[in-house]
Amino acid sequence: MKELFILAVVTVFTLVTYYLVEPFAHSQMHKHIESEGFVYKDLPALTKKGDAARGKELVMGAGACAGCHGIEVEGMPAPMDPVTAAQSYGVNPPDLSNAGAIFDPKFLAALIKNPAHALMVEHKFDPNKGQMHPMTSFYGAGGDIDQEIADMVAYLQSIAVKKEELTPAMAFETACGRCHAVHYPYVVDGKAHPAWTQIGEKPTFKHKQDELAFETKVLDYQDALKKYMGTLPPDLSMYIRSRGEHHIKTFIENPQNYLKGTAMPRVGVTAEAADKVIEHLENVGDSKRHERAELGPKVLIYMLIFALFAILWKKEVWKDLH
Repeated sequence: MKELFILAVVTVFTLVTYYLVEPFAHSQMHKHIESEGFVYKDLPALTKKGDAARGKELVMGAGACAGCHGIEVEGMPAPMDPVTAAQSYGVNPPDLSNAGAIFDPKFLAALIKNPAHALMVEHKFDPNKGQMHPMTSFYGAGGDIDQEIADMVAYLQSIAVKKEELTPAMAFETACGRCHAVHYPYVVDGKAHPAWTQIGEKPTFKHKQDELAFETKVLDYQDALKKYMGTLPPDLSMYIRSRGEHHIKTFIENPQNYLKGTAMPRVGVTAEAADKVIEHLENVGDSKRHERAELGPKVLIYMLIFALFAILWKKEVWKDLH
């Protein structure tokens, strides 16, 4: 009984110390932000039913989307390479192939109509001060602008992959990968994923000069990005471990809740796409989590059996001394 009492005392003191150092201290140093559910209540709902065929005409024509964005699924590569695009706009515009599956429809509509407002960066881009957002607003093609925007959103949704086909890597690359790098390669389900830079996956090079040329492009892109954002966005390789899922998801949802006046835009993803982004970050920063989860119960069973034998052995050794 004495040993059990000592164990109980040590356990209580350990738990109290852990609580004071980790959860309590964290709650005092970092404010808790509740998720808004990725519903974007500040954005108006789509009231028109979109026509995808008409939306395609607008995207390719009056909307001028294809002038800045690639649409690979339609066989349309980006009009500029990432470095040139970043030097022109501050950041490389995303390929629109899967925008309809990754971004919330209300957000897409608001983004087309007023990018600075949808992205919550009006403090950075004020037209009254001559600070125009690099993405131009769509002012309509001569008809009902709300209907035209609904048509464009419907088109983007029609060409995107189905939600169940959206992979974590696809969600991350479109939503986050043009600003954030992932330094560490990883393997998921036997498939190797190389390190990610702001201009794409880092290839394997045969010649050193080719690697240096690629790294030069990355540095040029980062220079443009730093000028646009004010600082280089952080590498996200270990963010899932250092910040945790809740912080990352609520930060993606509304960066202004954490850093008032930050240049980081609201990403505008759906709840499902946000989960995919988190899964990607877990694949990178905690790639052994599934193996660890499988091993955990086995370790606990081993410890239980070991403790049982230890108690029986102790009783056998000490039985003549009690």
